[in-house]
Amino acid sequence: MIKDLKEQYSPLYFLSSLGAGGLSVAFYLYLFFMVEHPKTPLATADQIFPLIAQKNFVSLLILICFAIIIYLAFLHFRLLAWNIREYGLYKKTAAFQELKNSNNEVSLMAIPLTYAMTINVCFVLGATFIPNLWTVVEYLFPFALAGFFLVGVYAMRLFLDYAVRLIVNKGFDFVNNNNLSQMIAIFAFGMIAVGLAAPGAMSHHKEVSAIGLFLSVFFSSVSISLIILKITLGFKSILEQGISREASVSLWIMIPILTLLGITFVRYTFGFAHNFDYNKDVSGSWMFLLTSGILSLQLMFGLLGYYTMKKLDYFNEFIYGEKKSVISYAIVCPGVAFMVFGFFFIHMGLVLNQVVQQFSVAYFVIMAPFSYIQVKILIIMFKLNKKMLQI
Repeated sequence: MIKDLKEQYSPLYFLSSLGAGGLSVAFYLYLFFMVEHPKTPLATADQIFPLIAQKNFVSLLILICFAIIIYLAFLHFRLLAWNIREYGLYKKTAAFQELKNSNNEVSLMAIPLTYAMTINVCFVLGATFIPNLWTVVEYLFPFALAGFFLVGVYAMRLFLDYAVRLIVNKGFDFVNNNNLSQMIAIFAFGMIAVGLAAPGAMSHHKEVSAIGLFLSVFFSSVSISLIILKITLGFKSILEQGISREASVSLWIMIPILTLLGITFVRYTFGFAHNFDYNKDVSGSWMFLLTSGILSLQLMFGLLGYYTMKKLDYFNEFIYGEKKSVISYAIVCPGVAFMVFGFFFIHMGLVLNQVVQQFSVAYFVIMAPFSYIQVKILIIMFKLNKKMLQI
């Protein structure tokens, strides 16, 4: 792995760790949705390990899934440690001071974004591999809330430093804002919101649930308000200047943002139903509407980004070609996010409403394109790691 980049380093390298962590969580979704867990809100070691003991084809598939989850989690932590080290060296350079006085200061938001993913990875590893963890999970939820809250405070501090500087000094460069890279701040706040919503949805203690939901609503509200501002400014510059070729992949950033906000609202639905509406059943029609709406917007941004990048020959040059750009790592998260929310659409929108029977032929046919994209993105991530970091 490359070391001591110093001036050549960028905080966007944190996206390499983010992508590996996201893929690790994404592979867990096969277990989450396909392993029965009637007494817990997610599949845990207590339901998964007995299936492995049966020593059949399903057991083999689970073991393969385990191996992938563990490897990608290891890669996430390895790249996280590398980024923390390189960022420490980078902060001592003049390039860091230049960054702090430019539009690119917003790239620092990739750091809390990745830290929030780290908490998610730890949560998945614990649930998947530690038996009886769910018997003490209510004691862990306050720590999860504290972790996401501290990451949220760090993210808000970075963002306010950036925003206040622009408001006071009028230093925003509209000419070079011809992409949607500024929306990485929204991505970070969305990741924090979805993390805080997890205890809000799963805790049986109303107080813990209320704290998680309130903090999550705060960060999701920030995200939604900034979407309106940032997407308007971004497209204004894009339509005036033409999109930046190197940063054209940023057109896909709305896909992970929509996934995070979509899952956040799914968790709100379950949290409110279980803790505020006295165990009221979740509305299947609402879940179909919510997941269909989010997936529709993702398809729109996905097609817009794909045809734009195809027109610019972005894939041949920056993904499969020899050109190196750290922004290329931004291609991983949209692919992962589209697959993740595709699974939510299938299970919360279709299976829950008995439109499709789980494990039927139609079920796997609908799932196939999402799984294909997941594998495709996994291959691209390894290719980028080899090209950019020599690993």
